[in-house]
Amino acid sequence: MQHAGLAAGASVLSGLPAFAADAFPAKALSLVVPYPAGGASDASARIFGESISKSVRQQVVVENYGGGTGLIGANKVLAAPADGYTFFHGSINEVFLAPLLNPAARYKPQDFLLAAPISDANIVLMVRNGIAVDSLDKFIEFARQGKGKSLTYATVGIDSIYHLMGDALASRLGVPFLHVPYKGGAPALQGLAGGEVDFAILPYQSSFESMQQQGRLKILTSFSRTLPPALKSIPLISQSRLVPDFEYTIGGGYFVRQGTPADRVAVLRKAIGEALAKPEIRAKLEAEGRTVLQPIDSQEQANRMFDQYLVRVNKLIQGVGRKTNAA
Repeated sequence: MQHAGLAAGASVLSGLPAFAADAFPAKALSLVVPYPAGGASDASARIFGESISKSVRQQVVVENYGGGTGLIGANKVLAAPADGYTFFHGSINEVFLAPLLNPAARYKPQDFLLAAPISDANIVLMVRNGIAVDSLDKFIEFARQGKGKSLTYATVGIDSIYHLMGDALASRLGVPFLHVPYKGGAPALQGLAGGEVDFAILPYQSSFESMQQQGRLKILTSFSRTLPPALKSIPLISQSRLVPDFEYTIGGGYFVRQGTPADRVAVLRKAIGEALAKPEIRAKLEAEGRTVLQPIDSQEQANRMFDQYLVRVNKLIQGVGRKTNAA
């Protein structure tokens, strides 16, 4: 009888490991950032990572993989199991532009699933110390007086939105710009501050202000239509007399590999939404130049945003006369 009781107890307990295995997350999560530490994406991911960790009661480990305009980081996510334990701090650059424009990208945008959009980053144009202009229009006049000499500009990499913007601006103005790709925002910023390049097109982050105060660079414009309160001192592109309609922002969010179980994506979405709902997190993100979005509560909403990003990217590519890999 004793053995039968033990057997019955074992049979009840045998259901527990299976139940525990279904609990998500049951271990630490990897949050992949496709650029080196110190850039705008990294700053944003660390703000989110801390809050998500508290929501899911597991550690969130931020992992930085710079290079290839985000390709290396994107491939890390796609090479991991589709189990929700690896998610991606991604943007239009890595999820959409890279696979559409870079033949080295062996994936397509649809290999990713958007769990939740988080923000639009505000993009700025800055010049190095030594270029004595104080507005975008004066910079354009300076570029036009270069007598065919190319001004050099830094971005986070080839075929990034910032690269395409530089090409589009050069084409529109009829002046030559030479693109200098870096492995991320932090190295590009150092290149500008060190005088390696003449200007940079990058997503805004709060460290730009202190570098401007030190006289190492000057922020001439934001390409946005509106700005968070923390950035009100930066001139808007609409204030330009020469290119007032040259408006761009970069949308981003948290992505997982396509095929990740819907219930696990929902857990991540809920944790991301809880972060977005916190006033202190919204304030931190706005201080880093982000226009913060509202939380969403369904995959259908996320899918609609994914489709909107794809439309925006295709318009941008067509606008600068590039051909996609599918063409």
